[in-house]
Amino acid sequence: MRRLKKYVFLLALLVAGCGGGTAQQAGPPLTGKQPQAARAAASATPSSATAVADGDRGAPTPTMAPRPGLGTLWGEDRDSRVNQVQFTRRTPACPVAVLSLYYNDRAGVAAMIGSGRRPDSVDNVFTDADSRLAVRLLDGKGVPLPSVRAGGRTYVVGENGQRYVIEVKNPTANRVEVVATVDGLDVLDGRPGSYAKRGYLLAPGASLQIDGFRRSADSVAAFRFGAVSNSYAELKGEGRNVGVIGVAFFDEAGSTWPWTEREISRRKSADPFPGQYAQPPH
Repeated sequence: MRRLKKYVFLLALLVAGCGGGTAQQAGPPLTGKQPQAARAAASATPSSATAVADGDRGAPTPTMAPRPGLGTLWGEDRDSRVNQVQFTRRTPACPVAVLSLYYNDRAGVAAMIGSGRRPDSVDNVFTDADSRLAVRLLDGKGVPLPSVRAGGRTYVVGENGQRYVIEVKNPTANRVEVVATVDGLDVLDGRPGSYAKRGYLLAPGASLQIDGFRRSADSVAAFRFGAVSNSYAELKGEGRNVGVIGVAFFDEAGSTWPWTEREISRRKSADPFPGQYAQPPH
């Protein structure tokens, strides 16, 4: 498979746990102007479904009830500058880890978990078991949002109007590229997310905070919880995936990844009782 090689960007953000250094971002060339997706969102309006029966044209037109729970709004401008760097993925279409967080208000999370089911665990950090790459959501003051694991998924509890930040941590000794989506939309260009998109470049042992949809090379539109009907995705006509945040990690060409697929497979298939009797050493 042809390697993906492209110029990427250095992101100047408030970074937690990286010794005062700067985090890096990989992404497509940014012009400093508001992206087309953002301009489309500014002029978009929530859609509604109507139904009119034959011979009943004078009756009030019923409308679809608004969706409950939270979505992510196109929030206020926040400073976030980028510079260009270079990164080549080892496998362009195959991330080494993919983490997903499902968010909603408290009632919505309870409904998603289901009545009668007890959460498996309560934690603020979602970590990939093989690589220890980690993702969590913070509020505007940097406090982790409450989250819970149930049925193999991680659910995060938010509040209407609350600003949030996606914090990503890389404890490995390698640089990784981080492609992130909110409500199914890429955080760099506001269009449907895919592994082909470029993302943030995270240094070894570092962490970074992604705090909005990128408006230009200098600013982002803050992530804020709000009504689904007012969410960025819904206003763009892409509301099907409201309520999920995805982060895909790609390793760098030439890097030595601590946990290869072969080693992971060997570990998972290890037999605790490979023989019945002890044998003398050779």
